[in-house]
Amino acid sequence: MKQGLNLKLPPAADLFSTQEERDDANLERVVSLPLSEVSDFPNHPFKVRMDADMLDMTESVRRYGVLVPGIVRPLEGGGYQMVAGHRRKKASELAERCDMDFIVRNLTDDEATIIMVDSNLQREKILPSEKAFAYKMKLDAMNRQGQRTDLTSVENQQKSKGITSRQQLSEKTGDSQDKIRSYIRLTNLIPQLLDMVDNSATKEKDIHQMAVRPAVELSYLPPEQQLALLEVIESEDCTPSHVQAMKMRKFAEDGRLGEDVMLSIMQEEKPNQVEQFKMPRDKISRFFPAGTSAQKIEDTIIKALEQYRQRERSRDTR
Repeated sequence: MKQGLNLKLPPAADLFSTQEERDDANLERVVSLPLSEVSDFPNHPFKVRMDADMLDMTESVRRYGVLVPGIVRPLEGGGYQMVAGHRRKKASELAERCDMDFIVRNLTDDEATIIMVDSNLQREKILPSEKAFAYKMKLDAMNRQGQRTDLTSVENQQKSKGITSRQQLSEKTGDSQDKIRSYIRLTNLIPQLLDMVDNSATKEKDIHQMAVRPAVELSYLPPEQQLALLEVIESEDCTPSHVQAMKMRKFAEDGRLGEDVMLSIMQEEKPNQVEQFKMPRDKISRFFPAGTSAQKIEDTIIKALEQYRQRERSRDTR
C-alpha cells in the first residue's frame, strides 16, 4: 500500500493571478481613507493638544490638504487603526475634511507600537508623562520581540549580541538608561501627581508643579498614600522637594508614613525657601504701561524704594 503524498495547494488567489500581480498587491501605497474608518491607537501616550501649532496645522490642511500621509494598519474586523498621524487626523477633522491620505501597512501589535512611539518622539515639545508611557510601551514591545526567534530586525540582531532593549532605546533617543528608568517610574504616579510634573515642564502658573526627581521618589508610594499626600499638598499649597520626597519614601518603606508624618515633613523649611511678599497686580498695574513684564515691575519698585529710602535719610540728617 502506497503512502499518500501530503501536498499543500497554494491559495486560490495565487492560482489565478500572475507573480507580477501578487508582488504588486504587497506593495505599500498611499490611499485615501474616510476618517470615520480610522480608529485611534489604543492607550496612545501622546496628547493631541489644541494649541497654536494645531491651529496652524488645521489652516494648512484646510488650504493644501495633508502633505505627509499617516500610517494605519488594517483591523481583522474591518476598518483601520492609526499608527502615525494622530495630529494630522485631528487637523483634518477640524478642517472639516472627510478623508485623509494614509499608508496601509500590515503590522503586528509590537511593530505598530514601536512605529507609533518613534514617529512621535520626533516632536519638539514632549511632556514628561508622554515620554514615560511611550518609553514603557516601546520597551515592553522590544522585550517581547526579543523573545521571538523568527525576527531578523536590527534590534534583534543587537539583542543577540548582548545589547539590552534599554541600551538600544537609550542609543536611539539620546536619553541615558538611568533617565529612561526614571521616566518609566513616573507611570506609577496617580494622574493628579503626574499632572504636576507636566505642569513643571510647561511652566504653568498658579498651579502646583513638581520636578521629575521628587516625583520619581513618590512613585514608590502605594496609590492610597499618594492620594493622602495629594490632600497635604492642597492644604499646604506646595509640593515636596527632592529631600522631602526621599524622606517620605523611607518612612513608607519602614511602614511609618501616615498623613501626620507627611504633614510634618511638608512643613519643614526647604533649604532654598525664602518668604515671599505678594501684592495683587491690579493695585500697581496703573503705574506701568500695558504688557510690562513682572521682572521689569519688580526692578522698578525696588529702585523707587531705594530712592525713597535715600530721600528719607537725607531728610533725617538736616
